Amino acid sequence: MPGAAIRADDLGVRFRRNRRGRKSFKDLLSRRRRRIRPDEFWALRNVSIEVHPGEAIGVVGRNGQGKSTLLKLVAGVMLPDEGSVNVEGGVAPLIEITGGFVDDLTVRDNVYLTAGLHGMTREQIDAKFDEIIEFAEIGDFLDTPYKHLSSGMKVRIAFAVISQLEEPILLVDEVLAVGDKAFREKCYRRIEELLAGGRTLFFVSHNERDLRRFCTRGLYLDKGALVLDAGIDEVLDRYNADYGTR
Repeated sequence: MPGAAIRADDLGVRFRRNRRGRKSFKDLLSRRRRRIRPDEFWALRNVSIEVHPGEAIGVVGRNGQGKSTLLKLVAGVMLPDEGSVNVEGGVAPLIEITGGFVDDLTVRDNVYLTAGLHGMTREQIDAKFDEIIEFAEIGDFLDTPYKHLSSGMKVRIAFAVISQLEEPILLVDEVLAVGDKAFREKCYRRIEELLAGGRTLFFVSHNERDLRRFCTRGLYLDKGALVLDAGIDEVLDRYNADYGTR
């Protein structure tokens, strides 16, 4: 359907259970369908969704049911084994957000490096730098190596950088589990500002209150399958009926 921000058709992702069971070059290059091997499982299978600009989607399910895998497919950091996913416009990925930071670089250098890797120019970073540091409340640590920051401080600076990206799609995956309550609420207000500006949201959380706060629509994943695509209240009610309240 024209105008979709995200469209996924029959997505399938296959993983190996053991560390040695990585895909061969032959597997990666082959597009033919083949039977699953004994040590493989489908993290996602036959998942089709369509998301329109400005929608706020909450992804619901137990751990290990494919929620983060779906976000990584939308972000383009993972390729499907089956099906396809098309994204119109760029993505601001608040998923594993501290992964791109370099331990031995200072906070200042990491801000420029990470924002630059996400497409911001030097001039854009210069213009936003003070705002990023003020939001992260980390001004006293600008010249401190990143590795010496606490886990909460790392999340603060990472969120402050990524939330400045002007991409139309925002992906959020439990990134604020670390950190104090006051800062988490500050981040949530920032997400609400982005939504008010017309951003599209994909939100993974185990916090039912947060899901109801941000999202109008829900996707319920179980054992890699899309069980229900409906309003967020209906999806949460179905999930709670299946597995009890969180």
